[in-house]
Amino acid sequence: MLRVSRLADYASVVMACLARRAGEVLPAVQIAEDTRLELPTVSKLLKQLGRAGLVESFRGAAGGYRLARPAQQISLAEIVEALDGPIGLTECSAGHAGCELEAHCAVSRDWQGVGAAVGAALRAVSLADMLRRQRPAHGRAA
Repeated sequence: MLRVSRLADYASVVMACLARRAGEVLPAVQIAEDTRLELPTVSKLLKQLGRAGLVESFRGAAGGYRLARPAQQISLAEIVEALDGPIGLTECSAGHAGCELEAHCAVSRDWQGVGAAVGAALRAVSLADMLRRQRPAHGRAA
Protein backbone atom coordinates (compact mmCIF):
# COMPACT_ATOMS: atom_id res chain seq x y z
CA MET A 1 0.00 0.00 0.00
CA LEU A 2 1.27 3.46 -0.86
CA ARG A 3 1.00 5.93 1.99
CA VAL A 4 2.23 9.28 3.15
CA SER A 5 3.12 9.38 6.82
CA ARG A 6 0.57 10.31 9.45
CA LEU A 7 2.57 13.48 10.15
CA ALA A 8 2.46 14.50 6.48
CA ASP A 9 -1.30 13.93 6.54
CA TYR A 10 -1.60 16.05 9.68
CA ALA A 11 0.61 18.70 8.07
CA SER A 12 -1.89 19.03 5.24
CA VAL A 13 -4.63 19.56 7.86
CA VAL A 14 -2.57 22.27 9.58
CA MET A 15 -1.80 23.95 6.25
CA ALA A 16 -5.49 23.87 5.29
CA CYS A 17 -6.34 25.52 8.62
CA LEU A 18 -3.87 28.32 7.88
CA ALA A 19 -5.11 28.64 4.30
CA ARG A 20 -8.72 29.04 5.43
CA ARG A 21 -7.57 32.01 7.52
CA ALA A 22 -5.21 33.43 4.89
CA GLY A 23 -3.18 36.41 6.05
CA GLU A 24 -4.03 35.91 9.72
CA VAL A 25 -1.32 35.05 12.21
CA LEU A 26 -2.60 32.16 14.30
CA PRO A 27 -1.01 30.90 17.52
CA ALA A 28 -0.21 27.18 17.65
CA VAL A 29 -2.84 26.74 20.37
CA GLN A 30 -5.55 28.09 18.04
CA ILE A 31 -4.38 25.85 15.19
CA ALA A 32 -4.48 22.84 17.54
CA GLU A 33 -8.02 23.75 18.63
CA ASP A 34 -9.23 24.34 15.07
CA THR A 35 -7.73 21.09 13.76
CA ARG A 36 -8.40 19.00 16.89
CA LEU A 37 -4.77 17.85 16.84
CA GLU A 38 -2.61 17.71 19.96
CA LEU A 39 -0.59 20.87 20.62
CA PRO A 40 2.81 19.06 20.73
CA THR A 41 2.06 17.53 17.32
CA VAL A 42 1.00 20.88 15.86
CA SER A 43 4.14 22.54 17.26
CA LYS A 44 6.36 19.86 15.74
CA LEU A 45 4.62 20.17 12.37
CA LEU A 46 4.86 23.97 12.36
CA LYS A 47 8.62 23.78 12.99
CA GLN A 48 9.11 21.40 10.08
CA LEU A 49 6.82 23.40 7.80
CA GLY A 50 8.73 26.55 8.78
CA ARG A 51 12.08 24.94 7.93
CA ALA A 52 10.63 24.01 4.54
CA GLY A 53 9.60 27.64 3.93
CA LEU A 54 5.89 26.87 3.87
CA VAL A 55 4.90 28.84 6.98
CA GLU A 56 6.22 31.98 8.61
CA SER A 57 6.47 32.38 12.35
CA PHE A 58 6.11 35.56 14.36
CA ARG A 59 7.22 36.05 17.96
CA GLY A 60 5.60 38.09 20.68
CA ALA A 61 2.21 38.54 22.25
CA ALA A 62 0.48 38.65 18.86
CA GLY A 63 2.78 35.98 17.43
CA GLY A 64 1.92 32.79 15.66
CA TYR A 65 2.03 31.32 12.18
CA ARG A 66 0.72 32.02 8.71
CA LEU A 67 1.31 30.66 5.23
CA ALA A 68 4.55 31.87 3.67
CA ARG A 69 2.92 32.01 0.22
CA PRO A 70 -0.64 32.02 -1.12
CA ALA A 71 -2.34 28.60 -0.94
CA GLN A 72 -2.47 28.44 -4.75
CA GLN A 73 1.34 28.50 -4.80
CA ILE A 74 1.84 25.64 -2.32
CA SER A 75 1.59 22.11 -3.69
CA LEU A 76 0.63 18.97 -1.87
CA ALA A 77 4.05 17.61 -2.90
CA GLU A 78 5.79 20.39 -0.95
CA ILE A 79 3.82 19.55 2.17
CA VAL A 80 4.56 15.83 1.91
CA GLU A 81 8.25 16.45 1.18
CA ALA A 82 8.54 18.80 4.16
CA LEU A 83 7.65 15.88 6.45
CA ASP A 84 8.59 12.72 4.56
CA GLY A 85 11.47 13.83 2.34
CA PRO A 86 11.70 13.23 -1.40
CA ILE A 87 8.73 11.50 -2.98
CA GLY A 88 9.58 8.03 -4.20
CA LEU A 89 7.98 4.63 -4.06
CA THR A 90 11.25 2.73 -3.87
CA GLU A 91 14.75 3.70 -2.79
CA CYS A 92 15.90 4.06 -6.39
CA SER A 93 12.84 6.09 -7.43
CA ALA A 94 13.56 8.55 -4.61
CA GLY A 95 17.06 9.07 -5.96
CA HIS A 96 18.87 7.06 -3.31
CA ALA A 97 21.89 5.23 -4.67
CA GLY A 98 23.51 2.24 -3.12
CA CYS A 99 21.21 -0.67 -3.90
CA GLU A 100 23.33 -3.75 -4.43
CA LEU A 101 21.09 -4.76 -7.35
CA GLU A 102 21.28 -1.40 -9.11
CA ALA A 103 23.73 -2.48 -11.83
CA HIS A 104 21.57 -5.47 -12.82
CA CYS A 105 18.07 -4.27 -12.00
CA ALA A 106 15.54 -4.65 -14.80
CA VAL A 107 12.79 -2.59 -13.15
CA SER A 108 14.43 0.43 -11.51
CA ARG A 109 13.66 2.69 -14.48
CA ASP A 110 10.02 1.63 -14.36
CA TRP A 111 9.83 2.39 -10.64
CA GLN A 112 11.52 5.74 -11.27
CA GLY A 113 8.85 6.54 -13.87
CA VAL A 114 6.05 5.57 -11.52
CA GLY A 115 7.63 7.63 -8.72
CA ALA A 116 7.92 10.61 -11.05
CA ALA A 117 4.25 10.27 -12.04
CA VAL A 118 3.16 10.20 -8.39
CA GLY A 119 5.33 13.24 -7.67
CA ALA A 120 3.85 15.09 -10.66
CA ALA A 121 0.32 14.27 -9.48
CA LEU A 122 1.08 15.66 -6.01
CA ARG A 123 2.70 18.78 -7.52
CA ALA A 124 -0.43 19.34 -9.64
CA VAL A 125 -2.64 19.71 -6.55
CA SER A 126 -2.35 23.00 -4.68
CA LEU A 127 -3.39 23.69 -1.12
CA ALA A 128 -6.10 25.95 -2.58
CA ASP A 129 -7.36 23.03 -4.71
CA MET A 130 -7.63 20.91 -1.58
CA LEU A 131 -9.72 23.57 0.16
CA ARG A 132 -12.10 23.79 -2.79
CA ARG A 133 -12.64 20.02 -2.61
CA GLN A 134 -13.47 19.95 1.12
CA ARG A 135 -16.95 19.02 2.22
CA PRO A 136 -18.72 21.77 4.16
CA ALA A 137 -18.86 21.29 7.92
CA HIS A 138 -22.21 20.27 9.40
CA GLY A 139 -24.51 23.24 9.62
CA ARG A 140 -22.26 25.53 7.60
CA ALA A 141 -22.55 26.75 4.04
CA ALA A 142 -19.72 25.88 1.66
